[in-house]
Amino acid sequence: MSTLIFNPSECVRSVTKFSDCTKCVDICPVDTLKISDNNLPAYTPSVCVDCGGCMGVCPSESFKLKDFDATEFFFGFATEASPLISCRVNVPCVMALSTEHLIALALVKEKLIVDIGHCRGCPYEDPLYVNILKSVEEANHLLEAIGSDKTIELKDIAAQEQGVQESVDQNDRRAFLERLSIKGAIQVKAQFEATLESVSDEIKEFDIGLAEIAKIRKKDIPDKRKILFAALKRAGKPETYHVVAEGDLSFASQKFIDQDTCTNCQMCYRICPTGALSPDAKNSKIYFDTMLCIKCKACHDTCEPDSIKLQPTFELKEFFEPNQRLLASFKVIRCDECGIHFTSLNGERICSRCSVEEEEVYDLWNLEEESGIVAFKKGDDKEEIL
Repeated sequence: MSTLIFNPSECVRSVTKFSDCTKCVDICPVDTLKISDNNLPAYTPSVCVDCGGCMGVCPSESFKLKDFDATEFFFGFATEASPLISCRVNVPCVMALSTEHLIALALVKEKLIVDIGHCRGCPYEDPLYVNILKSVEEANHLLEAIGSDKTIELKDIAAQEQGVQESVDQNDRRAFLERLSIKGAIQVKAQFEATLESVSDEIKEFDIGLAEIAKIRKKDIPDKRKILFAALKRAGKPETYHVVAEGDLSFASQKFIDQDTCTNCQMCYRICPTGALSPDAKNSKIYFDTMLCIKCKACHDTCEPDSIKLQPTFELKEFFEPNQRLLASFKVIRCDECGIHFTSLNGERICSRCSVEEEEVYDLWNLEEESGIVAFKKGDDKEEIL
């Protein structure tokens, strides 16, 4: 039965209709996740296999499984002696964990092993297995780049039965299976009813209501980013800070703004789900905090003049010494006509709204402005207005 839970208020697509994020759809091994007409993911419960792949790739953690919580898993597994992460032991699929979780676990564990022995031949191997390899590769690359001696080891446990006996505490396995199964006769009825509800062949769609809108306005970073930040602080600062290519990092970015094209429309920081982009009190400056960025690209998708750009490199110093950078600054003045504050890009003294109203008046009364003198257009029989 499917226990997938989707929170629309946390989905990147809920903050802007222009979002191109389809990570959950792309990772789904049974093609049940789709983008519905209301711009949000939808899925058929009877088809979903609870692999958790959508959890691992979602930048904002809008997906969860009823019987598996990645945050709870992190804190539980971090204190266990076993170094093994396996779909046969403690996770529904390795892809249920994000790259951030893997890096954090590698930093806090003495050793970390990812079991891929059951991936090949799995009916949901494509695209989960390929993405597991990419996630581990990215994690190891960044661990090396920050100067850590830790690494995530890939092992084919299915072909190493002795390794399973040495690495897996059978009591832990038994406890995990208990959590995923019916724990007693008293739960049978509830489990049965939940099963009936989940086998529906109807696609499950989601809407945004007033309660969800209030949650969307509350900006916060996902738990996995908080976990990574805590693990990095525990690891300590490296002697040398390195720089990696932008494409080597899937979950964070550094940005710059082309101020020649930016109009300071304010949409980028208004829709940013984490507050990585923020203004000053007068809305005359735009700041960016790398450690708050989840690389959802909502700001890029929404920026009409395409002024927000990804920096081609990423400075790993930001992981250890977060810094709020000034991306752009603007001249904000009071409109001579209506008195509201607006961004003067080319020395304008009246806001765009008043400019439009003025143009409409000229057009309505067939007027034109010449050298500061408002006059009726030539050819009219009306007198000149001085």
